[in-house]
Amino acid sequence: MALVMGIESSCDETAVALVTSDRRILAQRIASQDEAHAPYGGVVPEIAARAHGERLAPMIAEVLEDAGAELADCDAIAATAGPGLIGGVMVGLVTAKALAMAGDVPLIAINHLEGHALSPRLADPALGFPYILLLVSGGHCQILRVEGVGRYRRLATTIDDALGEAFDKTAKILELGFPGGPAVEHLAAEGDPRAVPLPRPLVGSGEPHFSFAGLKSAVLRAKESGRHADADIAASFQQATLDCVTDRLRVTLAATGPAPALVVAGGVAANRQVRSALEGLARDHAMRFVAPPPALCTDNAAMIAWAGCERIGLAGFLADPLDTPAKPRWPLDPAAEPVRGAGVKA
Repeated sequence: MALVMGIESSCDETAVALVTSDRRILAQRIASQDEAHAPYGGVVPEIAARAHGERLAPMIAEVLEDAGAELADCDAIAATAGPGLIGGVMVGLVTAKALAMAGDVPLIAINHLEGHALSPRLADPALGFPYILLLVSGGHCQILRVEGVGRYRRLATTIDDALGEAFDKTAKILELGFPGGPAVEHLAAEGDPRAVPLPRPLVGSGEPHFSFAGLKSAVLRAKESGRHADADIAASFQQATLDCVTDRLRVTLAATGPAPALVVAGGVAANRQVRSALEGLARDHAMRFVAPPPALCTDNAAMIAWAGCERIGLAGFLADPLDTPAKPRWPLDPAAEPVRGAGVKA
């Protein structure tokens, strides 16, 4: 059994966790920066990096104390090395390097997206490879075939905005505050999902990719028209996203064939309506549906530590060198062909 410390600092959550290879989360702490970023309606990279630097060292000590453990008990230190806001990633990765040197243990540089991709296996021991993964967060929206640890084949991606970004921008348009995703979901429960005629970008097309920029613009026009209640706009927006996501998955599955399980991960995976829609889609395709508990959907260190455990379990495991760089961008499938019209997020 291995004990791995995980460090996550890719955006605006500072997080540390201790996780064992038999799927026990011994301790975990997460410090949110919502209050610091709320006046700006989004994450300010410089503020985020400074907060990580202030909070990380005491949080590491607190997590070790919570677990009744010492640094010497750790078999490895795993840290997000990208993708993300480069200042925050550097803070966490440099800290992990120092701990690895002090404890004379391996450093494991984790792709933040791999943390999300493998997080459902932390909560569900029965989930084996392969599976179809919908990875939806504030910065990413992809469909991948997860064939094993470190083995990912991208099947679809967004050509403009990520789904979580669209939720956050909709919240900003409706003046719901930050973070926006949960606020939109809450307000949508009070509205009529068919009240506002919003577009479903790319629905009905033969390609499996996503687009949310036009939908976001339509929400702005609906708000500026003054003809619709905010709750109806939120509900109609959320329904439009569900229609887009399920349609894109149907196209993907028709082209590639199903897998034993359909899995969703990332911050948007905490949305109950998204889960319900995907559960129905999985049932239609005779696939098992798996979603991690909400606490493992948003950015957290347990998923980073677990990805480290998964890496340790690989035959021929090698530690990452201490000069491993932080990466602002780091695709899970580097061999995937660029999508026509897509930007750097693809």
